[in-house]
Amino acid sequence: MGPRVDLNCDLGEGFGPWRMGSDAEVMGHVTSVNVACGFHAGDPVVMKHTVEMAASMGIAVGAHPGYPDIQGFGRREMECTPDEIYAFCLYQIGALKSFVHSQGVRMVHVKPHGALYNRGARDEEVASAIARASSDADRDLVLVGLPDSAFEKAALDAGIPFAAEAFADRAYMGDGSLVPRSLPGSVIHDPEEAAGRVLKMVLEGRIISVEGSILSIRPDTVCVHGDTPEAVRMAQVIREKLQEEGVIVAPLG
Repeated sequence: MGPRVDLNCDLGEGFGPWRMGSDAEVMGHVTSVNVACGFHAGDPVVMKHTVEMAASMGIAVGAHPGYPDIQGFGRREMECTPDEIYAFCLYQIGALKSFVHSQGVRMVHVKPHGALYNRGARDEEVASAIARASSDADRDLVLVGLPDSAFEKAALDAGIPFAAEAFADRAYMGDGSLVPRSLPGSVIHDPEEAAGRVLKMVLEGRIISVEGSILSIRPDTVCVHGDTPEAVRMAQVIREKLQEEGVIVAPLG
């Protein structure tokens, strides 16, 4: 049996009449979706519709909590305390869990969004707050985060599963963090290039950083961002290339 990996995408990021991404088309190529929970993006109607689509297609659903920052799409840092982060993550996870339960399926994972994800990766108190919110919502939920980051230890301390995540469409710094979006070359737009990088990570356990150093990374799940124009084609090419190499593409758990 070949290696196994989950292919996830951040979806449900519209709000009211405004739509972002091609959710239905992307779902045809991924195995998990991270659904925005109304703080950085999404609203109750969008959450309901996104969960319904995922359930009907047999795709695993996870919560994608973010900072309360609709205007900044959750990509701006906010000076929230760990207690505040715990509370708004638990609130968002619980809200999405109700929609998932209404469809007769179970929620599989929690993956923080944007600036909250980046902060949690390096800040042990923040990672702990997010892990505790996940555990208190459901101890079977998998916490998704960067490998060898604060998330991994926080999940262990909270007694919940952890899944190491890699990004198909983001460049890496030498320390394993993501290249800030403010810098050129931080986002990869070519589906073939992204697929090649994913194959190296999944099959060889390595990726080359922007500084030229080799990083060790073997992901449990790989993310394609749903808000990029190339998302549908990128997810399609990555899945096809993985399966051609004998990789089992399947949800977490």
